[in-house]
Amino acid sequence: MTRDEIAALLAEENPEALLADGLEDAFVGLARRCGQPTLAVYDCGLCINILMRDGMSEDEAEEYLEFNSIGAWAGEHTPLWLVRVERIENVDIDHSR
Repeated sequence: MTRDEIAALLAEENPEALLADGLEDAFVGLARRCGQPTLAVYDCGLCINILMRDGMSEDEAEEYLEFNSIGAWAGEHTPLWLVRVERIENVDIDHSR
């Protein structure tokens, strides 16, 4: 999606939602929570890939993302940053609790 497409999607629910510059390809959706504004959600792994594509090393990309995006609080409309967790297969769960 383009920045304009993302902004239009968010504008329907939260016109004040903030977007991450240059990371449109890492936009993965919207986050909603009761009584809170809808926010843009970006995939951290995809963000790192974009920064590496643009010339940073993996370490540089991780540090840049952590300091300039994840660690940049701009108020209640600041985007959320998704860290994907690998799914665990074949786990026995005790449902008797």
